[in-house]
Amino acid sequence: MSSAASAQEPIKPTPAKPAAFDVIGISVRTNNSAEATGNGEIPKLWQRLFMQGILGAIPGRADDGIVAVYTDYASDADGDYTYILGAKVKTGTKPPNEMIAVTIPAGKYMQFVTAKGPGAEVVPPAWQQIYSYFQDPAHPRRAFQSDYEVYADISDPKTLQAHIFVGVK
Repeated sequence: MSSAASAQEPIKPTPAKPAAFDVIGISVRTNNSAEATGNGEIPKLWQRLFMQGILGAIPGRADDGIVAVYTDYASDADGDYTYILGAKVKTGTKPPNEMIAVTIPAGKYMQFVTAKGPGAEVVPPAWQQIYSYFQDPAHPRRAFQSDYEVYADISDPKTLQAHIFVGVK
């Protein structure tokens, strides 16, 4: 089977109940319509993260991974949200200037694991599958409070794998 075919295989979500944790990072307010144009803010934030040494400036990091958070939803998948890109930190860590801190609440989530590959090639198709998954009335309803992606191994940008946690009711 080719790698292109394996990237298109359906992602089978698993229920998860992670503990609460804190994230510090850089943020932007955006929406899915803006991101779908090919000139969205999220890729620019990723570029800033690496080009400006943001990860190294985050104090109290709990691990070497990257966390991307979707929070402060205006409504649903069509509304504005705040996207925060940074790292998991020890509880109580204060963000430096130009960064923000957010607490990801414990709760019920559905976890989706992407194929391995360049982030821009594996994450957007995974989100398309996630949107389709939640269209099915037999599946849990999204909570639209906090969703997040965890990238534990960032050593090779060509083999990134995201664990995407979508909050459910």
